[in-house]
Amino acid sequence: MPSLTLLRQSHPLADPREQVRLLERGDSLARFDQTLQQHGLPPLTATSLDVLQVNVGRLCNQTCRHCHVDAGPDRREIMTQDVMQACLDVLRRHPFSTLDITGGAPEMNPHFRWLVAQARGLVPRIIDRCNLTILLAPGFDDLPQFLAEHRVEIVASLPCYLEQNVDAQRGDGVFVKSLEALRRLNGLGYG
Repeated sequence: MPSLTLLRQSHPLADPREQVRLLERGDSLARFDQTLQQHGLPPLTATSLDVLQVNVGRLCNQTCRHCHVDAGPDRREIMTQDVMQACLDVLRRHPFSTLDITGGAPEMNPHFRWLVAQARGLVPRIIDRCNLTILLAPGFDDLPQFLAEHRVEIVASLPCYLEQNVDAQRGDGVFVKSLEALRRLNGLGYG
């Protein structure tokens, strides 16, 4: 049986306000800036902005037990095309080298391909943080070819090299499907 998102379980941590409350309570871990100060280190400051990472939604074809954004098939929060346009405007105005697209399964956002196509002329590097199994899902069969044609880098991971462990964390059949997706990507020149 697939695991459920925190939202579907009506878990208190599905509410971002509860997450913030717990983090601000401050009884579990010292704040990072305080730890640096305790060790006589200066605060970290950015010297440049090179990567624009855009989370385009929580919709996903998997329900991973460890998902830090609580993504899943029951999550419908997605970035609109208007907000994506605002992101593209930022890319036009600033010299970012990379657009890093993440989600859920970012490819499930109905405007994903539009975003990639529009961004292609704006940045030298586009990354798709992909769970691999989406590449085999109905309606997404042509996605590997689209990604290759638009020179999109794919960042994917499996939580383990053992089928049993991967399937326990990500769902039955995910390991085998992920390997099949990798073979398809290899056939298109990835790898």
